[in-house]
Parts: sequence; structure tokens; C-alpha cells
Amino acid sequence: MPVHAFIFPGQGSQAVGMGRDLAAAFSPAREVFGEVDEALKQKLSKLMFEGPAETLTLTENTQPALLAMSMAVLRVLEAEGGFRLSDKAVLVAGHSLGEYSALAAAGSLALSDAARLLRRRGAAMQDAVPAGEGAMAALLGTELEPVTAICADAAVLVREDGTEERQVVEPANDNGGGQVVISGHRAAVERAVELAKARGVRRAMLLPVSAPFHCALMAPAADVMADALGAASLRPPEVPLVANVSAERATDPDEIRDLLVRQVTGTVRWRESTLACTAMGVDSFMELGAGKVLSGLVRRISPDSAAAAAGTPAEVEAMLRLL
Repeated sequence: MPVHAFIFPGQGSQAVGMGRDLAAAFSPAREVFGEVDEALKQKLSKLMFEGPAETLTLTENTQPALLAMSMAVLRVLEAEGGFRLSDKAVLVAGHSLGEYSALAAAGSLALSDAARLLRRRGAAMQDAVPAGEGAMAALLGTELEPVTAICADAAVLVREDGTEERQVVEPANDNGGGQVVISGHRAAVERAVELAKARGVRRAMLLPVSAPFHCALMAPAADVMADALGAASLRPPEVPLVANVSAERATDPDEIRDLLVRQVTGTVRWRESTLACTAMGVDSFMELGAGKVLSGLVRRISPDSAAAAAGTPAEVEAMLRLL
């Protein structure tokens, strides 16, 4: 029998229309969207179903919207399949904000609490750095170690008078499959892109993002989330979480709080997290929610593992057959 990990996508997987067909077909999905709408005092589901895209892609909307989408898929799977997540999965993991989806799915966070935390997280991350001062870039055809060296060199700005200033540029996501995302001050990220090209990285490009996530510039947002998570109710998850910043199992609520705070400024170690799952016996990854980004990465990181994604009624039916 396959050994499953359930995985949950992060920012970038959103699209206008997500969840609309699921809500039309399944009452458990409608209940999830209604619960998130009520928690946020906003018709987030209408924004998900109808747009406009520029409002959906605001970080404070995107993050709870992707949570709602993932939880809707899970609730439909559980209702249609007659099981609980803990009956089918031995581990959960999520990419960045997807870690909150994973914890809600595993019963560590109430859905309404997770939605409010992500609304606060999204706003805090957006507010942490003035618009235009930060940037992110994707480096393709390389690995974490050479990217770390590129960032170390690009962080140093040499002025015309010979003095030096150290700026922030750091690996933000080690996504695996030769893809590393960097984040920091715009000028330093731009220097890193040019250095990467000079050092033979196959492709290096700036990303259309609103803030430099997962780097030291996010420290003000980490402080906000330390307060918010300190006041939140967390229970031990029904199945262990493989955490972004440690790539290790976590079940203790206090440890999980700390990991979620560290995650705001820390690298998302997705490649290592996937390999940690396989080292613990997982051979099948089920991605729940919008898009197919994570299942695609899993296939590149661990080609011997099975991977599937569900976000539409047809995909849910196909996943039920696999489970």
C-alpha cells in the first residue's frame, strides 16, 4: 500500500475561478468557504470565484484564499471517501503559507483561526518593506550551495569611494529540481541575478512579487506573527508536520509556533522537506488545493515517488481512487 504525505501549496498557485466548480458540486466545500468568509468578515469566496485578479493577488487576500481552497478539497475528500486525513496520511507539509493549511488539515489549528492568522501574516509581510525596496528572483538550473555563495558576494555594495555597504540577499526557497528563489534588497537581488548569469546559471529572472518574502527584511512581520501565534490556540497535529525551516518532523505546539515565526524570515527548505518525507517512508504525495506546483516539484526531487494534485471535482474523484 502507498504511504501518503498530504502537501499544501503556497503563494503563486492562486487563480481567479479557483474553488467555484468545487463549491457548485460539493456542500462540504461550500461550508469551508462560508466559514472562512465569516472568520474574515469578507466575501473572500466571491473574490476567489469572480476576481478581479489584482485584488485576489494582494498578499493579505491570497494567503487565506489558498488556505480555503486547500481545506475545501480536503473536506470533500474526507466526506466522499468516508475517512479522516489521519487515516490516509502519515505526514503533512506545506510551502510557506501552505504550512498553515497543513496544520489546519491536521487539526492543529481551527480553520477560522488559520484564516485570521494568514490575513494578519499577509498584511504584515506586505507592510514590512516599503514598496519598491525589495525584490525576489528565481535562479534555474542550479542548487542551494552555489546560490548561497552568489548571495554572499552580491550582498556587498562597493561605493565609488571604495567603502562597502552590506545589503540583504538570501535564499528564500530551495524548491528542488534546480530551482532556488532569492529575496532581499532590490539592488542586491539585481546584482545576484547578474552574478548568477556570469557564473553559468541557466536562467535568472526577477519575479513579479509585491514584497521580498522569506529573508531578513521580513523581521517586522516575524515580530507581528510572534504576537499573533502566541495568542493562538494550537493543538498537537493528528499527523506530524514536516516544517519548512527545519525539514524535520514537529508535533509540539510550542515548537510549531516557533517554527512558524522563524519561517517568515527563513528559507523554505522544500527540497529537503520532500526528501525527509521519503526518508520516513513516504512514497506518495497528495497535493490538495490550487494548482499543481508542489506535485511537479516532488516528481523532480524524488522521481521514484508518486505525486497527484486535486483542485477540481474531476481531480478529487481521481484522487479518491488513488486513496
